[in-house]
Amino acid sequence: MTKKEETFNWLKFAIEDLKAAKSFLSKEELMPRHACWLAQQAAEKVLKSVLVFEQIKIPKTHDLEYLLTLIPEKWNLHKLNSNLESLTEWAVEARYPGDWDEASEEDAIFAVKNAEIIVNEIKSTLQSTKNDD
Repeated sequence: MTKKEETFNWLKFAIEDLKAAKSFLSKEELMPRHACWLAQQAAEKVLKSVLVFEQIKIPKTHDLEYLLTLIPEKWNLHKLNSNLESLTEWAVEARYPGDWDEASEEDAIFAVKNAEIIVNEIKSTLQSTKNDD
């Protein structure tokens, strides 16, 4: 698989996770934590798509702020108000029981909104490079 193919495969998965997270918001029978987790996954995968594009080794982490530190400044992602810290929490808190509050509908809406910011920004930038070799 080429670097470009791998990059756009990561992007595809991020977009699909975001789409699923959005669809969960409108389904009362689904728990908000599922939308939160999918939003976190969308943000994680889209950040990792940039790492692939830049040929930076992808670390095994769910820490979105750490992943952002690995991305070159030229991507200008630090200017986005995407609240990666709050999204990172859902990597664990949405998947496992623990000593934390259950995600609310407001949490899910906020998580999806924040994931959408970072996914859309990176998607736009990557798609502008799609025809470059």
